[in-house]
Amino acid sequence: MTTGEENYGSKAMGSINHVQLSRKSSDTPSPSSAFDTGPTAVDMEITLVKSPQDNSDNDNGRLPDVVVEAKIYDDEDQTRETYFSIAIQVFIPFLIAGFGMVFAGLVLDRIQHWPVFEEITELVILIPALLGLKGNLEMTLASRLSTQANLGHMDTAKQKISIIVGNLILIQCQAIVVGFLGAVVAVVMGAIKSYDVELDRAYLLCASSLVTVSIASFVLGLITAGVIVFSRHCHINPDNVATPIAASLGDITSLTLLSWVSTELYDSLGTQDWLAPLIIAGYILAIPLWVWIAKRNVHTKDVLYHGWTPVMVAMLISSMGGLILDFMVSRFEGIAVFQPVINGVGGNLVAVQASRISTALHKQAELGILTSESNVDEDTVIFISPVMSFCGKGVHARTTRVLMSMVIPGHIIFIYTIDYMKGGDTSLSSLFVVVYLCAALMQVATLLYVAYIMIHWMWKKKIDPDNSAIPYLTSMGDLLGISLLAIAFQFLYLVADHDTPGDR
Repeated sequence: MTTGEENYGSKAMGSINHVQLSRKSSDTPSPSSAFDTGPTAVDMEITLVKSPQDNSDNDNGRLPDVVVEAKIYDDEDQTRETYFSIAIQVFIPFLIAGFGMVFAGLVLDRIQHWPVFEEITELVILIPALLGLKGNLEMTLASRLSTQANLGHMDTAKQKISIIVGNLILIQCQAIVVGFLGAVVAVVMGAIKSYDVELDRAYLLCASSLVTVSIASFVLGLITAGVIVFSRHCHINPDNVATPIAASLGDITSLTLLSWVSTELYDSLGTQDWLAPLIIAGYILAIPLWVWIAKRNVHTKDVLYHGWTPVMVAMLISSMGGLILDFMVSRFEGIAVFQPVINGVGGNLVAVQASRISTALHKQAELGILTSESNVDEDTVIFISPVMSFCGKGVHARTTRVLMSMVIPGHIIFIYTIDYMKGGDTSLSSLFVVVYLCAALMQVATLLYVAYIMIHWMWKKKIDPDNSAIPYLTSMGDLLGISLLAIAFQFLYLVADHDTPGDR
């Protein structure tokens, strides 16, 4: 061995070399790259480390053993999504979720006449808050798990079990607390309206809320996790499908459970008055156990400490929507059947957009750092104009246009399905359809624009949008949806000879 070779061997050990292989991506790829669906840039880190067995300074005439460690980083994990791919992946789950909301509307239209709902009107105030929990908890869970899956943190069985079990425990804890507080808010709002509070009814309301949110959150959480794991296995972007699927059974499950539990407890009044307080006590005593388990899981510890504000504020916003619904149901009987549909469609579409933007930010930079292709300040990146939001060339503007294109056909399918299922009782005039679609378009357009600004602002402030954005957005969708729906019915009442859908 020559002296030069010995010097080379000693210098090679422990050195780190970076090899950057890149090609420029363009809108019109060359023929040679037309079939290349791989990443546009690869950053390879090569580390040469001296073998542990070679500890002597004397090489005995040979080069030392060298262990090569290589890591490859992809700048683009996925190929560029097209309008068609986004539309297909979103629209099918969107339709499934929509029909779930249609059936939820039919259930609500039916149960509003049950004795328990007519006697305890606070249950109607509670409904939007309970239905909003799918946005506060299940959709937030879907967004968190989708981001983890897209970042490759759910590729092994151990990772899946740890993340899924920890998050199921977390949302069980959150559901119990928020469900209880939602019932308390409904009792307070009912007391303000009627100037009276009956303790037995307050117990019934709290117990019904706790059982409903606990069972619904556990079942929907399992379904959501299963959908994300299956989507990852089939190479489908879970951001496009998880949130609508999470919502597809949310409304119908919550309404069915609420109507069943509240009816059973209502029938027990006077004979088993201890039942509702016992249920409340059992759930409250279980909270410390869920908190202890969630605190020990590294994937949920941070959310357990910092994820309460969004769900609490969202619950209050949804409860205000419930107050409007309670007032409008007594005025326009036909409004109840459309409430889950208009609120659900807006919530589903904005949740898809929120999940996609959050995942994109997680891939681009660390929390608190905003990046842009052009050298502009961060405020310009956050506070974009509505024209840029809907007509821009970026990936988020493209997704916005795809989601907006689904509003009119989706709602037409859903409202005419409602009309068919009710045997024509909803009296869908052309004027109603036009006014209803205008309200739906205004709701979704507002939510998508606010979503872009809110999520980027949260990212700059080092607030993880996966944990915070969707509760705010879906609760805003609930309040905006029921408000616009109430305005639409009031407008139709004034211009259509005091005749509104469902009143004949």
